[in-house]
Amino acid sequence: MKLKRSLYRFLLILIVGIFVLIQVIDFFNPEFYHSFEIVSNIVSIVTFAALGFLFFLIKEFDKKADEYTKDQQKMKNIFDTLDVAIWSHDLKTDTLLITPGIEKLYGRKLESFYEDSNLWKEVIYPGDLYVLEEREKKLAAGETVTSHYRIIRPDGEVRWIQDRGIPTFDSKGDFVDFNSVLFDITDRKESEGLYQSIVEMSPDIIAVVHDGRIEYINEAGCKLIGAESQEQVIGQSAKNYVPAQITDLIKSKVFSPDKSEKERHTFEFQVRRTDGESIDVELAARAILYEGRFAIQVVGRDITQRKKSEQTIKFMAFYDTLTMLPNRNQFRKHLNEILHRQEHKKHAVLFLDLDRFKIINDTKGHSVGDIILQKVADRLEKAVQNEGLVSRQGGDEFIIVLEDVNKEKASQVAKRILNEFSYPFEVNSEEFFVTPSIGISIYPMDGSDEETLIKNADTAMYQAKEHGKNNYQFYSNNLDGISTWKMKLENWLRRAMEQNQLTLHYQPQLDLCTGNIVGVEALIRWNHPEYGYIAPSEFIPLAEETGLIVPLGKWILREACERRKAWKDEGYEDFPIAVNVSVRQFQDEHFIRFITEMLEEAGLEANYLELEITESLMQNLENSTIILNQLKELGVLLSVDDFGTGYSSLSYLKHLPIDKIKIDKSFVDDIIYHSNQGMMVKTIIDMGVNLKFTVIAEGIETEEQVKFLTQNACQIGQGYYYSKPLPAHKLEEFLLKGSVPIF
Repeated sequence: MKLKRSLYRFLLILIVGIFVLIQVIDFFNPEFYHSFEIVSNIVSIVTFAALGFLFFLIKEFDKKADEYTKDQQKMKNIFDTLDVAIWSHDLKTDTLLITPGIEKLYGRKLESFYEDSNLWKEVIYPGDLYVLEEREKKLAAGETVTSHYRIIRPDGEVRWIQDRGIPTFDSKGDFVDFNSVLFDITDRKESEGLYQSIVEMSPDIIAVVHDGRIEYINEAGCKLIGAESQEQVIGQSAKNYVPAQITDLIKSKVFSPDKSEKERHTFEFQVRRTDGESIDVELAARAILYEGRFAIQVVGRDITQRKKSEQTIKFMAFYDTLTMLPNRNQFRKHLNEILHRQEHKKHAVLFLDLDRFKIINDTKGHSVGDIILQKVADRLEKAVQNEGLVSRQGGDEFIIVLEDVNKEKASQVAKRILNEFSYPFEVNSEEFFVTPSIGISIYPMDGSDEETLIKNADTAMYQAKEHGKNNYQFYSNNLDGISTWKMKLENWLRRAMEQNQLTLHYQPQLDLCTGNIVGVEALIRWNHPEYGYIAPSEFIPLAEETGLIVPLGKWILREACERRKAWKDEGYEDFPIAVNVSVRQFQDEHFIRFITEMLEEAGLEANYLELEITESLMQNLENSTIILNQLKELGVLLSVDDFGTGYSSLSYLKHLPIDKIKIDKSFVDDIIYHSNQGMMVKTIIDMGVNLKFTVIAEGIETEEQVKFLTQNACQIGQGYYYSKPLPAHKLEEFLLKGSVPIF
C-alpha cells in the first residue's frame, strides 16, 4: 500500500512538472506555444483531469492507510490484553520478528530475545524440557504442534505457556519459515490441577457418564465398586453397576426440559460391586459439558453403614434393648392402631409395676436387676400368650394390651400373670421374690384414647399397691378410689418445694482417656422428714403429670447455675453444668426468657450451662426446633439424654443444634450382660461421631465397660465407677483432685 501511494505521488509530481514546463515555454516563446496551441490545450485538460484523479487516489489511500494503522493498533491492544506473543522467523533471510507481548509473558525485555534467539528454551522449567524433543520431531515432519510447558521468570515465578508452532515448507520441501503463537495459560492449568487434585483425592465417588457409558471415574469410585483400576471401569456400561431403572430415572431427571440451569438431583439406591455384593449409595447428578458433549456428572458416597445405623436406631426407637420387648413408643403406636381398627370392640390395658424391685436393684446392683427384668419379660409373655402385646414402659414398669376382651377375660390374664410370679427368680444361684401390682383399664368405658387408657390403668395400679400389692385392680372413676399414695406424694412435693427439703447432688463427667473432669450433672434429691429418701423415679413423673415440674425445674436450674458460678469464682472454669429439662418446661412460652434472665441474675455465661433434653421432644419437632435454636443462639449447650430410648432418628438429629448425646445406662449395661456384647453402644457411638456429636456414656460401673467405650471412641463417661452423685461440698473435694486415675 505504501509503494502504490508513493507511485501515485510521483505521477502527480511528473504531471505538475509537465504542466509547469508548458507554461514556462508559453511565457518565454509564445510563437512556439501557439503553433502547438491545440495540443497545448489538450495537454492542459488532460493535466487537470489527471491532477484531480491523482488527488482523489492519494486521499483514498491516505484514508485506507489511517484505517490500517488503527486496525494494527487494535490488534496490538487485543494481543496485549490476551497475554499473547507472536514469534515469526524467516529461515531464508534469518529474519526474526517478535511481538512486544513476549515481555509480558516472560518478564524479560524484547531485545533479550533478539540478542539470544534460544533464550525461550533456556528459561523452560527443567522438568518440561522433554517437550522440546517431541515438538521438534513433529515440526520437522511438517506438522503444526501445540506444546504446553512451564517457564521460570526472572523473579522466580513459574508460569505455564501454550506454544502453537506452525512450520512452512517450500516446493522443494525445505523448511523456510516458522511462526509460533504463545499464550499464558497459568490460571487455566492451576484450576485444572486443583480440580484434578480435588477429584482424585476426594473420598467420594466422582464419575462422568455419556450415552450410558462411564467416561471417567476417580480412584474412590473404583474402590467403591470393587474395581482394581480406572481402566477396568472406563468405557463400561453404567448398567453393569446400577439398575437400569435407576440409570433411566437419573437420565430423565438430569435432561428434563423443564429443569433449571445447574440443577442437581439426589438419589439413593443400591450399587452392584464387581464381587457381586450390593452397597447403598447416596448420589447427586447434574448435566455438564465433557469434551464438547453433554454428559452426566455424578458425585456419591457409600452410605451402607449409615443405613445399617438407621435400621439399628429405628429398632432401638421401638424396642427395649434389655428385654427385647416393644417399648412405650411401639406400644402406643400398636394401641392406637387397635383403637382405630376395632373401635367397636372392647380392649384392656394392663399397667404393671414390680413390687420390691427397687430394694433388689439398690442392694444387689443393676446387673442382677437387669437379669430379673429379662426373666420378668419372659414370664409376662408366657402368661399373656398370643392374646395381647407385652411392652416395657421403662424401669420396672410394663404395659400390656389385650385385644377384643371383656372384663372377665382381662381378669383371667391378670391372674395368670400373678401365678407366674408366685415362684422366685433365680440369679447367680440366689433366689429373689418379686411380685407385680397390676392396674387395668377397659376401652371404651375407661377412656377413648391411648393416653387416657394408660393414665387410668396407671391409677388403677396404684390402687393395687394400696390394697397390699401383688394383686390387680380395675380402674374406677370414683374419686375415693384414686390412689391415696399419689395424692399424698403430690401434697408432700408441694410442701417440699416450700420448705426447702430438696437438694442438688452433682455427678462428675470425665474424659475417659485422661481422667480429667469435663462436666458435672446436677441431680435432684428429696429427703422427706418422715418418709425418708424418695427416689426421683417416684416424684418426677408425678411432677410432670401435675405440672409441678415447671416450678421445680426453675428451682433446679437456678440452684445449679448459682452453684456453677460459685465454682467458677473459685477458679474451676473448664466445664459446664448439665441440667435435665422436661417437655413440660419446653412448653412454657416464657422458657427462653426465664433462661436468659436467670443467667444474667446468676452472673454466669451461657456456655457454662448444658441442658439435657429427652427424645420425646421429637414428637413436636417443629416447635422444639425453634426453641432449641433460640437456646443455641444464647450460647447454651444442648445434649440428648437417654439416647436410643425415645423418638429420635438420624433424619431429625442431623438438623438440630445438638452438641452431645448421652448413651442410656441400659445400653452401657449391655456391654457386659447382653448377648450382643455392646453392639448397640458401638452403633450409637459411630452414629454420634459421624454426626459430629460429643458422646457421653452414663451408668458406667466396671473397668470392662470403660475399656470397651474408649476402644470404640466414646469421649466422656459418668457413673458409679468414678463417683456417685455427691453433695456440693463433696464434689469440691473431687474437683481439687483435678482428675482420676485411668486404667
